[in-house]
Amino acid sequence: MPNQLVECIPNFSEARRPEVVEAILQAIKGVEGVHVLDRHSDLDHNRTVITFIGTPVAIEEAAFQAIARAGQLIDLNYHNGEHPRIGATDVVPFVPLEDVSMLKCIEIARRLGQRVGNELNIPVYLYEEAATRPDRQNLENIRRGQFEGLKKEIETNPDRQPDYGPNRLGTAGATVIGARQPLIAFNVDLNSDDVTIAQKIARTIRNSSGGFHFIKALGLLVNGRAQVSMNFTNYRQTSLARVVETIRREAARYGTTIHHSELVGLTPQDALTDSAVWYLQLDAFQPNLILERRLYQLLLSKLESPFANQQTFLDQLASGKPTPGGGSAGAITGATAAALATMVARLTVGKKKYAAIESQMWPIIDRAETLRADLTAAAAEDSDAFEELLAANRLPKDSLENIANRNKAIEQATIHTVQAPLHVAQMVGEVFDLLVLVARVGNVNAISDAGSGIALARAALTCAGLNIKTNLVNLRDQSSAQPYLKELEQLEKKATESESQFASILKERSNISIG
Repeated sequence: MPNQLVECIPNFSEARRPEVVEAILQAIKGVEGVHVLDRHSDLDHNRTVITFIGTPVAIEEAAFQAIARAGQLIDLNYHNGEHPRIGATDVVPFVPLEDVSMLKCIEIARRLGQRVGNELNIPVYLYEEAATRPDRQNLENIRRGQFEGLKKEIETNPDRQPDYGPNRLGTAGATVIGARQPLIAFNVDLNSDDVTIAQKIARTIRNSSGGFHFIKALGLLVNGRAQVSMNFTNYRQTSLARVVETIRREAARYGTTIHHSELVGLTPQDALTDSAVWYLQLDAFQPNLILERRLYQLLLSKLESPFANQQTFLDQLASGKPTPGGGSAGAITGATAAALATMVARLTVGKKKYAAIESQMWPIIDRAETLRADLTAAAAEDSDAFEELLAANRLPKDSLENIANRNKAIEQATIHTVQAPLHVAQMVGEVFDLLVLVARVGNVNAISDAGSGIALARAALTCAGLNIKTNLVNLRDQSSAQPYLKELEQLEKKATESESQFASILKERSNISIG
């Protein structure tokens, strides 16, 4: 959907060479549909954080291009900085923003991880919501020992083997990819150069050593000052104001004060609003009291949807024009069946009851989503094939040469009108397989959705079959029709077997009979 938005906030192990950072930025900006919102470089950390948003497809491609570029330009063997790191592209989190679920971001993380491992030969670890193991949900566990320590362990310690890619580190190191809720990176600098004070305060406030929930903290020396560097993983549960006040009191214990604080990257507005409410003690505060928020809501209410005046596919189908027609409708129906396979698989992952078969669901989700996209595109391909046939029939026939050319063009276009629905039928055959599998082992509460997918897949196959047979009749060379008819017959037989399998599964898992 056009209004789907995902945020990506990759961290790169470089800040001291502006030309390298700029090259990575250009790799991101070169992907259509992506918008860079922020860039933050810290020389002491020797680390750059880039924030960009885009559609799911665009954001995934931009992240890959950035990882590839960073891997070419950054050699971890020569990198040094205050911040822990294991890779040129150290960590790549995806955050759902608009009309995107966390599950969608997990899928993006897994696909990207596999591609980075396979195509770039960079080891990839999945973390946070995308983690494949509980101990890898926490980024600190994965970064233990940093690049130098991981370089020794990755080849010999089974616990340090990556989720994707080789069991060895090259110059680009390893990359951690995941999906998470919005995170605030927030630093507080002290009026002291004694880094041990920052380290003591970090131990006091971070969750892992008994401090605040949803706080990760380190004590570092940055720009000659002791710094408490933090990540707020849930700012709604633990506010910035409470933590800053605790740091202020702890600093006073050690005879120092806060010099200043800083944001790394972007922050949700609510995080700052909550802090203002806390400090000002606005007990009866409501968000709609903010002038800019009221103006924003007013503007949104007056903006017409960019799709309001566009014809929907159903409008086009009902228009009375030759295209789109039944072939395109069959392709969209097949795409709907594939979407139901994805739905059932997504309703299965993340459920404790189905933990044992979760690994089977991810490939189904990936393949079903690919088929959904391809079947949706096939609707246009079917229309294009028929438009080609109409154009061939309009060619001149005022001479023997033109008649021969016209007949040749009609024959070629007719073959295309057969191949387009046959391609749909072939893809629908795969959809049947996925639906039977999710019905057999997936979330039983969604078995009716799998069954609906089976019914829609059959309808899609029937539409494709009608178009194949109708168009084959128009071939001059009827001998070439037999291979198409034979393949269609095999696909229809396979569909019947899938329907029979589903009926047995439904009876076994829900005690419901079809008939």
